[in-house]
Amino acid sequence: MRRLAIPMIAAVLIVAGCNGADEETTTAANGDTGQETTSPGQDVLVAQNGDSATVHYIGTLDDGSQFDSSRDRGEPLTFVVGSDQVIRGFDDAVRGMAIGDVTTVRIPPAEAYGEVDTELIFSVPIEEAPEDVAVGDEVLIGGVTTGRVTNVTEAEVEIDTNHPFAGQALTFEIELMTIER
Repeated sequence: MRRLAIPMIAAVLIVAGCNGADEETTTAANGDTGQETTSPGQDVLVAQNGDSATVHYIGTLDDGSQFDSSRDRGEPLTFVVGSDQVIRGFDDAVRGMAIGDVTTVRIPPAEAYGEVDTELIFSVPIEEAPEDVAVGDEVLIGGVTTGRVTNVTEAEVEIDTNHPFAGQALTFEIELMTIER
């Protein structure tokens, strides 16, 4: 996919959650990490809001195609549960999991990247687009927003600035590796 720039101004609202809580306790699924583990008979530690959770995951679409995998990258994902650092359905799936638990969850669009918002699809005059713009190109709009070209005519270029997974359900297989409280 090519990246191109379209010279126009667009407003973007990005919401990111942050949590500055200090880490107090670390628990891991196995003893070779040097982190403490729960013993039989002790209460099982489960992920809750404010915990730093480290997970491995594989993400697939309804057609079975894989769109992401922390395992393939060899790099697990760490995030603070309940802090809006990941999509809501993923956060909800991890909350309540114990270390070593594996779950598969299908997340509907409303709990993932939302439904397609037609207000985020617009056209610009062809003169404002690079000469070789084509359907499928990723474009940078006003230096701040990215979008995908969805149609090109002699007069204009249609650009969709929705998230690429807007309107789609996402399925994740998630394994909780560690919890830091």
